[in-house]
Amino acid sequence: MSMPAFAQQKTDKKTSGNPIFPGWYADPEGAIFDKKYWVYPTYSAPYNQQVFMDAFSSPDMITWTKHSRIVDTTSIKWARRAMWAPAIIQKGKKYYLFFAANDIQSDKELGGIGVAVADNPAGPFKDLLGKPLIDKFHNGAQPIDQFVFKDKDGQYYMMYGGWRHCNIVRLKDDFTGILPFPDGTMFREITPKGYVEGPFMFMRNNKYYFMWSEGGWTGPNYSVAYAVSDSPFGPFERVGKILQQDPAVATGAGHHSVIQVPGKDEWYIVYHRRPLSETDGNHRETCIDRMEFDENGGIKPVKITFEGVLPRKLR
Repeated sequence: MSMPAFAQQKTDKKTSGNPIFPGWYADPEGAIFDKKYWVYPTYSAPYNQQVFMDAFSSPDMITWTKHSRIVDTTSIKWARRAMWAPAIIQKGKKYYLFFAANDIQSDKELGGIGVAVADNPAGPFKDLLGKPLIDKFHNGAQPIDQFVFKDKDGQYYMMYGGWRHCNIVRLKDDFTGILPFPDGTMFREITPKGYVEGPFMFMRNNKYYFMWSEGGWTGPNYSVAYAVSDSPFGPFERVGKILQQDPAVATGAGHHSVIQVPGKDEWYIVYHRRPLSETDGNHRETCIDRMEFDENGGIKPVKITFEGVLPRKLR
């Protein structure tokens, strides 16, 4: 059931405001489906309470509708806690939601990255595999924080990894497994300097922009940095930070995604941050601000705001 967002039903709002919807939510994945903006965040709570995910949709980035419990541990039998950091992709008439669960600390535990599928971006999502897609540590990367990227040749890749390591894998066309690279390897490490977690990739002017989070997620120094390459495999030379705390606004600004208005050089960064008054690690809220580029294609440092963004309907 979809509940209207709180005071954001008022049509006199000039900007989205930050946070864009109420509640503690983190690690937001932004997407566009059916001429609507969608945000899929982590429900930010202690791991044993983190057993479901909500989604939010908006026609204009101002008014958000909550779609409750689009997936939970009753439909993902192997997941028992710590469901987080969703990534979503539409393929044909299906929506595939990738998520991490159980926060495994070794290869002896059950958990890792899973895939759920639905006929609607609001769910309900059902387990595609009945088990994790990736359930082991490879190249030192904890199987969490996955992002799915469709390359210009139509190949789908998944970048993922915690514990300061990032892997890229080739996904099967139906997302039921992974394929070897031409050299026979399955997991290719692409970790840039400074990487901690939260990978994200997009293309602009035929260049691959690779972004990630640095610092500790509970601390004020959580932030986002990036690199640019001619290939989705890198090499990724760190350029610098583009999203970080502003002591006048909020701390711990990180674990983001990027939304591009289709067909336009118009970009938004969706991220979480911690209000200045909060010390609880889980008290994170989801925000949107503009992301712009300089004349050389570099990403300009993002100014985090209380105002958020102006209304932007999709045609």
